[in-house]
Amino acid sequence: MHTRTLGQGLQVSAIGLGCMGMSQGYGPNPGDRQAMIGVIRDAVGLGVTFFDTAEVYGPYVNEEIVGEALAPVRDEVVIATKFGWRIEGGKSVGLDSSPEQIKRVADESLRRLRVDTLDLFYQHRVDPGVPIEEVAGAVGELVQAGKVRHFGLSEASAATIRAAHAVFPVTAVQSEYSLWTRDPEPEVLPALAELGIGFVPFSPLGKGFLTGTVDTSTQFAEGDVRGTIPRFTPKNRAANQALVKHVAELAAAKNATPGQIALAWLLAQHPWIVPIPGTRRRERLEENTGATAVALSADDVADLNAVASRIGVQGNRYNDTHMRYVGR
Repeated sequence: MHTRTLGQGLQVSAIGLGCMGMSQGYGPNPGDRQAMIGVIRDAVGLGVTFFDTAEVYGPYVNEEIVGEALAPVRDEVVIATKFGWRIEGGKSVGLDSSPEQIKRVADESLRRLRVDTLDLFYQHRVDPGVPIEEVAGAVGELVQAGKVRHFGLSEASAATIRAAHAVFPVTAVQSEYSLWTRDPEPEVLPALAELGIGFVPFSPLGKGFLTGTVDTSTQFAEGDVRGTIPRFTPKNRAANQALVKHVAELAAAKNATPGQIALAWLLAQHPWIVPIPGTRRRERLEENTGATAVALSADDVADLNAVASRIGVQGNRYNDTHMRYVGR
């Protein structure tokens, strides 16, 4: 696997691993902790060096799994985690990016991840109650103290990114981005290009939809977040199948899978983009990392762009509650 460089010279594998689904989000949580540790270690064996977690995933359990899995190869990997939620009774109950909270979370994440320094520390969602300048300043103090190496933002607006970067350099911005979620293109990506900040798309496979494995007959298990997302209603899934059909046709022509085409499209956008697809299975790891070997021509990329633009996507990517937290 070749590497890519995010902001501030941070080098990571071209494809990372989003670990959230190993403890929440997609139906019943895996009961076998050791199996998830095995998947993470398999990813290392396939050349993945970039792993994404957060204190709120679980909560807490995900960081513990990632920490245990990567302890033997700590010096060979980059671990990203996040702060920004107030957690009570095992559930997130609102945003909290106060400097005191940021520093407390950093100490607890260090312990759970079994590391001396957090490689990349993201603000999970922008907290309108705390000026972004104070957030950047608090993370800057953690960097000076040796507890954090790099500062990141998630689902932030271009204006917020600029304001944060003016106080302390932002290394990466994480947001949802894929063939069917193009929100970052008008403002965020140009700002990142200008400022020299890397971009980390989560849900790069459209929460599974772009792999072609989800259709109108799919029944989501209890606890699967897709059951709450407007884009995944049966009506919208039917309308959105046209894009997946086109991706599948190109995949067949390239001797690739639809998921690999979706990831290759992201990699072709900019050299500082590093997608982090998640999975619980080794075979999906092999498929996702194999996307780096799929070559898309300029015509292929233009064709996918044109089709995605023409067809469009039906339904919001989050429910109304969660949409309030993005783009601030």
